[in-house]
Formats: sequence, structure tokens, C-alpha cells
Amino acid sequence: MSRPPAQAGPEPALTDFLATQKLAAPGEAARWTPLTGGVSSDLWRVDLPGRSLCVKRALAKLKVAADWQAPVSRNAYEWAWMRFASRHRPDSVPELLAHDPEAGIFAMAFLPPEHYPMWKARLLDGEVRVETAAAVGELLGALHAASAGDTALATEFATDDNFHALRIEPYLLATAAAHPGLSGILQRLAHRTATTHLALVHGDVSPKNILVGPSGPVLLDAECAWYGDPAFDLAFCVNHLLLKSLVVPGRRAELLRSARALTEEYVRCVDWEPRPTLEARAASLLPALLLARVDGKSPVEYLTDDRHRLFVRTAASALLRAPAPTVADVVDAWANALGDPSGSDSGVSD
Repeated sequence: MSRPPAQAGPEPALTDFLATQKLAAPGEAARWTPLTGGVSSDLWRVDLPGRSLCVKRALAKLKVAADWQAPVSRNAYEWAWMRFASRHRPDSVPELLAHDPEAGIFAMAFLPPEHYPMWKARLLDGEVRVETAAAVGELLGALHAASAGDTALATEFATDDNFHALRIEPYLLATAAAHPGLSGILQRLAHRTATTHLALVHGDVSPKNILVGPSGPVLLDAECAWYGDPAFDLAFCVNHLLLKSLVVPGRRAELLRSARALTEEYVRCVDWEPRPTLEARAASLLPALLLARVDGKSPVEYLTDDRHRLFVRTAASALLRAPAPTVADVVDAWANALGDPSGSDSGVSD
């Protein structure tokens, strides 16, 4: 998250939240600085005497060009997902401080970027470490394994409407509308994903929501939390590594190795269903998500070259029509389509 200059202050509901939750003493000066980088919430850094924290409030209309509405109740589910993660892997989320479910606001510890850099920024700067991707895969797999088969979590996170509004419709169904020739395939993937309920899904495992902490990856932004198909999280994250392989000069091979390493470490944790079954779902979903980040409601901002967008459409369409059995096979097909099976930077121009 980048930090623009501080503003005069937020609206009273946010300042009242500090007082009612006893996060700030009466009369204590608070400096509010808006944080950028997300489209679904207002996010603030709050500096108080001797300490800093982060305050987040969900928005009803997301900050994208398309008309994208989503229920603000997702703020409560994000808080609940972070509580779940903190019980199993305490270092994997920021310290949780306070929550007002009616107002859709919560506070957590602020993690300084000099110690917790954003993974996306590192990747786009060309700092690609395969071990970071492997750690993300292991963490994600461990959290899915800890939640699989948990009927209480399934009841608590029966957030199918939220997930439809935040992921199924804007990613899969909007892309189906944009590609009539692939509509049937994408609609079937949407239905399969929506009706699979096996583990607690984060729903937005993207490098922009992962900090590289001193004790390992830290996950943010669990607004899409849903008890559903864990293959979605795996495909969603690998998707970003493949897309970045188009635009990060000189690091294509490392990004593709990162995609493979993340998948390998994740799959080692799968004990709730046959591993090939999960991999097949992730592998068939991955090209749909690739296409969605070009022609869905939330296109990635860094694919500005028409050649890159055409490449994604061509490669993803082929994989949708002839699904690969594993994620590694998708990565291999992507590398082959780039024109170099080794994944080096020849082929599609950066």
C-alpha cells in the first residue's frame, strides 16, 4: 500500500470508532493518512502518540470503472477470517485490535513497509524470490487444511452471496458475457466453483494483499472469505505470477518457477481430498481467471500493451477449450505459448 500525503481527517464515524473502541484516549491527537492500493474499502493509517494502527471500512460500491456493488457485511467476514488465521498461524496476519460489525469498521496493527514490503511491489521491481512463493503456497495450503471439513466454519462462512458479488459475477460471469464463444465453459466453471464447499477460502490471495514479513508471508484483505472451493485461492494467486511474467523484464523464468514452487508446496498440504482432483479444478479455473484480468470487471492495471492482452486472450482461450490436468501443465503451456519452454524472456516482448 502506498501512502499519499495526510489529509485533514476522516468523517466522524471513523474518529468515533477510535473513541468507542478505546483505541485513542480522550483528547489524544490522531493523524489520519489514507492508504491506497485497494478498490473495495477505505483504508487509513492512524498515528497516535507512540503507536500506529490501521483502520479499514468496507465500501458499498467498489472503486472500479464498472458498476460493481458488494455488501458491506463482508467486513465482518474479513475480521472473522483473520481471527481464524491468527489462531492457526499467528504471524500470518496483523494483530487484530477492534471491530464494529454494525459500522463495518475494524482496526489492526500497522505493519511498516520497511519491514513488511508488499509482495506485488517487490515482484514488479524485479525482486523475484522463489522461496517467497513457496512460503505463500505452504501457508495457504496449511490454512485450507486446518479448515477443511469444519462444519462450524462452514456455517459461519456461508457467504455465497458475498462471494458471488465479489468473485463469481465480476470475474467469471462478466468474462463469459465478454466472450460469447466461451460463455458455456465459463458459466460451467462459475457453477462448479459456487457449489463446491470444502474449506475456508480467502478469496483474494493476490501479491498486492501479501506482505513479505520477517517471519514469513502476511495475508491481508480477506473480504471475500467464503467456505467454498480451495482451488480458487490456488488458481487466483498463480494467475498473478503468470500475468507478471509478461511485464517484469528479465525475470520471466523466476516468475514461472515461483508459480510452480507455490503450487508444489500448496499441494503437499492437501489432505482433505485427492490431490489430482483439486489440481484439476485449479488448472481449469486458472485460464478463466487469466482471461478475467483482461476482460472482466477488474482488469489488472499493468497490462497496458495490446500485445500482452491479446496473448492472454489467446493462451487462456486455448486452455479453456482444452483444459490441462495440473497447474504445472498450465504453466508449461503458458511458457510454450510465450515461445520458449524454458520460460526465459524470449518470445512475447516485454
